Amino acid sequence: MTNKNATESRQKKAPKLNLGIVFWTSAIIIVGASLIAMIIPKQFQAASEAVYAVISQNFTWFFLLLVFGFGVLLIFLALSPYGRIKLGDDDSEPEFAFWPWIGMLFSSGLGVGLVFFGVAEPMQHFVEAPFLGGPVQDAEAARIAMGYTYFHWGISQWSIFGVAGLAIGYFQYRKNRDGLVSTSLEPLFGFNYNQKSRNAIDILAIIATITGMATSVGLGILQMDGGLNHAFGLPQGPVTQIVLTVAMITIFILSTVTGLEKGMKFFSTLNMVLALFLTVFMIFFGPFSFIMESIVLGIGDYISNYVSYSLRAEPYNNRDWTREWTVFYWAWVIAWSPFIGSFVARVSRGRTIREYVAGILIVPPILSFLWVGALGGTAIYSDLFKNTDIASIVQEDETRALFELFNTMPFTTLTSIVAILLIFLFLVTSADSATFIVSGMSLGDTENPPLRMKVLWGVLLGVLTIALIIAGGLTSLQAASLLAGLPFAIVLILMIFSVLRSIRREPNKALARRRHSDNAKEEHKQY
Repeated sequence: MTNKNATESRQKKAPKLNLGIVFWTSAIIIVGASLIAMIIPKQFQAASEAVYAVISQNFTWFFLLLVFGFGVLLIFLALSPYGRIKLGDDDSEPEFAFWPWIGMLFSSGLGVGLVFFGVAEPMQHFVEAPFLGGPVQDAEAARIAMGYTYFHWGISQWSIFGVAGLAIGYFQYRKNRDGLVSTSLEPLFGFNYNQKSRNAIDILAIIATITGMATSVGLGILQMDGGLNHAFGLPQGPVTQIVLTVAMITIFILSTVTGLEKGMKFFSTLNMVLALFLTVFMIFFGPFSFIMESIVLGIGDYISNYVSYSLRAEPYNNRDWTREWTVFYWAWVIAWSPFIGSFVARVSRGRTIREYVAGILIVPPILSFLWVGALGGTAIYSDLFKNTDIASIVQEDETRALFELFNTMPFTTLTSIVAILLIFLFLVTSADSATFIVSGMSLGDTENPPLRMKVLWGVLLGVLTIALIIAGGLTSLQAASLLAGLPFAIVLILMIFSVLRSIRREPNKALARRRHSDNAKEEHKQY
């Protein structure tokens, strides 16, 4: 059957969508916020800056403690007897073999955010030298820059995704419930807890996911805009950014309505190929020994300073560095944790909690370290030893960081085109996955939401992204993440307690074997 015939067949058979209170409330809030941002952008930007300041100044301690606790909890569960519990029945087998599973975790570890900040973040830290008393740009500043960039893209970030995915996957695949966030709270509030409360939680999850995704899409659009201006001289500004957003959403919609599922899989594979190409290119044409040594040193600093990095507040000097970087990252990741969490849970079905935790806390961070080490490390090397000035350009415009690095390398035009294509494809594939998850949340059918709902959410995602870009660009995007991340952080805490309460009561075969072994030891001692 051709794609056209398949689409017509689906359209004939597709039942009427029953859009309930969860969808309408979420959609109205998103559309309302978008309209306000477009109609009064200056006032919206001012309000965004005020919200950003209030949340970051008053809740830094909360985000730092919370994310550190997530990592400790996941490691505890993995090492404890509960690590034997499967995300599925006791006799279930993993849905994906080991290497395909690793590949999917690998693909989820790279995204628009890492492409945007892989060069921009270490160069910003290199210039600002946040804990050395001001601008230095020396070897110690470079070391701190790489260590903190690894921290922001390492275990802590993935512990947030891991907690969300564990809660969703545990109840969906082991308890045979739906994959809704509200359902994961049943052990706390009871199987029949208030429907209005369920709706409110799912609405919050949808708004958080769409807002977090809009931040990612916005960052990618801003970076593509800067790259096209840098490489081809195209005008940089809101018009180009809106055109790019519309183009991205259009391609996503076309691929969805025409049934090009294989096309999306091809795009995902191509993403990995392009990302690996750029990484290998940098290692091959860049300072190989410096890159590898900086990766090793950065990982060493990261491991040695993990606790101090995780809990580094700044109450005595009243600086904004932690609030502008760490708090923003954690709020952003929390905002779209239902999306990535649902994905890693789906591909980890049938695996034990121990395997799940080991996979998400090892594979994606290692990928991030390689990307940052190859690209960010090369940029620092260039400024330290080749007298380039990438850092100053990054301070003026973060969106040009990656492309300024390419200027110092051979085949500048080729690498710029590859990077722009990589960003664009990441946006398309991320929109496809995110709208799948959000569509399921809004209809209560997380396994097979209708294509029309995906298209609708794709349009709303594009509208919100354009609105945030018009209303202040990066500032509005960051404020949106903080505003969505704070309340959903409370939901994540509830999800954790819900999972812990459920697994403590569960008689699974692995735990039964452990208990039998412990009882046998006690009986042996008695004799």
